[in-house]
Amino acid sequence: MQSIKKSKIISLTLINKYMELQKNKFALAAGGVMGIVYVVCAIFVALWPNFAMQLFGWLIHLVNVDKFAGDVQITASGFIIGLLQAVIYTYIVAYLFASLHNRFMSGNKQQ
Repeated sequence: MQSIKKSKIISLTLINKYMELQKNKFALAAGGVMGIVYVVCAIFVALWPNFAMQLFGWLIHLVNVDKFAGDVQITASGFIIGLLQAVIYTYIVAYLFASLHNRFMSGNKQQ
């Protein structure tokens, strides 16, 4: 009985070890993916601004997006600033997510 309980604890410890996220790598990967998505979105908006506005309206449930957003233009400075914001915010959120995940996983080790 004791050996079964000990092997179960060892198994859970190994599972928890492999389930732990490396916070920086996870956050960098998420930030990189968001950067790629942002670039694709910016290209889409630059090529098809009217359709992009229509999609945006559907996304946020607005019928008259032009009334709120106005003319859509992609500028170099706006693109760079938006890209940096998207990557940095995503990195921060992903890092916090990985930290919480690891904290919750370490709580399972004591059970």
